[in-house]
Amino acid sequence: MKYDVVILTEGKYINPVTVDWYAEQVLLEERLLQEALEELYLRVIRADWSDPNFDWSQTKTAVFRATWDYFHRFEEFSEWLAQTSGQTRLINSEKLIRWNVDKHYLNDLAAEGVNIVPSRFIKRNTRCDLQALCTASGGDGWVLKPTVSGAARHTYRLNDENVGRHQIVLDELLAVEDMILQPFIHSIPTLGELSLMVMNGEVTHAVRKLAKPGDFRVQDDFGGSVHPHEATLDEQEFAIRAVRACPEMPLYARVDVVVDNNGDLAISELELIEPELWMRLNPASARVLARGIFQVVSAR
Repeated sequence: MKYDVVILTEGKYINPVTVDWYAEQVLLEERLLQEALEELYLRVIRADWSDPNFDWSQTKTAVFRATWDYFHRFEEFSEWLAQTSGQTRLINSEKLIRWNVDKHYLNDLAAEGVNIVPSRFIKRNTRCDLQALCTASGGDGWVLKPTVSGAARHTYRLNDENVGRHQIVLDELLAVEDMILQPFIHSIPTLGELSLMVMNGEVTHAVRKLAKPGDFRVQDDFGGSVHPHEATLDEQEFAIRAVRACPEMPLYARVDVVVDNNGDLAISELELIEPELWMRLNPASARVLARGIFQVVSAR
């Protein structure tokens, strides 16, 4: 085979003509991983996951990194996933990706005893009275979003005053996709959201993501900021417990954790496909991940 590892990315990050601050971070993250893999004498290349001319049978493994256009091209991605998984070993696996791509996985975590943000799922092509659902859910605020999404796409904060105006939005979205309703977590505007990186079975580092004043979305797309965080033992154990509740143990994961409205740690998201891992804040974590990938490559 020509390569041991292909680092999967989005096409715009392959030989970009201009590099802004965001692309610079992506390229740095991928370089850290590539260099860590090459230190282990692996043959590595970066490639666009959707490149029609790439022969996936010529690599032992393919590792998802900045494939951040997949949820805008989901049908194409799903077909690619089925085809490519038959030609090479995917990290994380096709099984984990298909499980993790839809937020219904939160129910599976809850069934394994992992505390999650309470979630009510609304099936596509159904009629739902949003006001009645919010009332039945209790509380004084809610968040509505698709079950397959990313970067806070179609994410709405609801309250008693505006919930009626979002009925039309919900009806339009339900025509094409499932939705999820969760209580608004009141700690987020002040405490933000923790992200713990779990690589090769261990917590390597963590960050705290904070929304800009007046907002609740912690993504940098909406002005959020990221700060290094020293995870407590309880936070680390909670993250490991969540990862072990997956259908199979992922080689890497980002565990997004909030303090819920009862004051307990809760999973808001478990990112197993193409999560931002902030390896640039802890370059040693790239070597931890590389060692896990090396073990996979050596086992084939």
